[in-house]
Amino acid sequence: MIEKIFKLKERKTTTRREVIGGLTTFLTMAYIIFVNPAILGDAGMDKGALITVTCVAGFIGTVLVGLWANVPFAMAPGMGLNAFFTYSLVLGMGVSWEQALGVVFISGVLFLLLTLAGVREKIVDAIPLSLRLAVAAGIGLFIAFIGFKNLGLIVDNPATLVGLGALTPTVIIGLVGLLIAAVLEVKKVKGALLYSILITFGLALAFADVSLPESVVSLPPSMAPTFAKLDIMGALSVSLMGAIFSFMFVDLFDSVGTVVACSYEADMVDKKGKIQKVGKVLEADAVATVIGSFLGTSTTTTFIESASGIAAGARTGLASVVTGVLFLVAPFFAPMIGIVPAYATAPALIIVGVFMFRNVRKIDFKDFAEAVPAFLTIILMPLTYSISTGIVFGFISYVVLMVASGRAKELSLMMWAIGALSVLNLVVGGH
Repeated sequence: MIEKIFKLKERKTTTRREVIGGLTTFLTMAYIIFVNPAILGDAGMDKGALITVTCVAGFIGTVLVGLWANVPFAMAPGMGLNAFFTYSLVLGMGVSWEQALGVVFISGVLFLLLTLAGVREKIVDAIPLSLRLAVAAGIGLFIAFIGFKNLGLIVDNPATLVGLGALTPTVIIGLVGLLIAAVLEVKKVKGALLYSILITFGLALAFADVSLPESVVSLPPSMAPTFAKLDIMGALSVSLMGAIFSFMFVDLFDSVGTVVACSYEADMVDKKGKIQKVGKVLEADAVATVIGSFLGTSTTTTFIESASGIAAGARTGLASVVTGVLFLVAPFFAPMIGIVPAYATAPALIIVGVFMFRNVRKIDFKDFAEAVPAFLTIILMPLTYSISTGIVFGFISYVVLMVASGRAKELSLMMWAIGALSVLNLVVGGH
């Protein structure tokens, strides 16, 4: 039955590899179970309920994309979008969190309509190869930067913005984990990233300030404080139209960028450069956002951490189902999950960054009309701490340089539209 549903042989994979890939993805993105409630909690929402909501939203979105599109992608409430929800919309504009959930719902419905009409898929197909490769490389740098930050090797510095952190015991343990992950990859050990996480966690238990919790299992908190509390009519206010468009644009570029990058890593791109099943992935993304707004969370989107499971061997939706089930079980084991330190999963993120950056060699840097947009896309993602910002500047500069070099005829109508949306995103969304 598993073979019939997921076509493992066709994708040249095995059940074991899919399980390891699904578990690896879950471990690298499990932080969202605790980070999302912390951020949305600042908007006045019940943090206990948000733990369960985050896990249930992750389960629904991830299993949906796994079964519907048969791809090894994982979904959960997106980082950046949750910060925009709390700090810009609720605290910044004084909107109630119920209205903010209504904004998420409306943006999700509009996304779904655009997806069903085939517009989102056409957008992906219209992106030139150089920018697709740049998106993957840029996200690779971005995720590696997050890994180094979680590791504690990179810290903030008032004079230089970033600097080298102190070699504390936890940083040393993380660096050892990075070395282990690299060696295992060199040896071509399947599941190397998962093993590196588990070994690093073991070292943390033995030599750092990490200890097992008193209680491993607990009943998950009720979702009642946030479930179906969205205010759709209140969100239809004219003053919130800009917020709705901002959510749409940020989610559009974040999700498209992630889907493009992960698709290349999962060998889901044909010889013509067309990404397979992108329509179904984006449909699942939109449906998950609508459902998530009812549960009581900000926009649900495809997670770039899916690349860690892909790097571990995942190639089908079976890995997504594994990840989704772990999300569903997670609230019962919140005390245990909570003690896995960020520096234990950081080495996996850094190695994933290496995997995603390697295709940068295929970009034609001799053609400056291609090179400059690609470079801006790559460099601005980590420097602005935003995937969408890098994509936006890449798109805008690509259109401008193609016109300036007398190659405007090479731009498709959709690419012109993407460029216009990118400019609008900067003006309206401030991203």
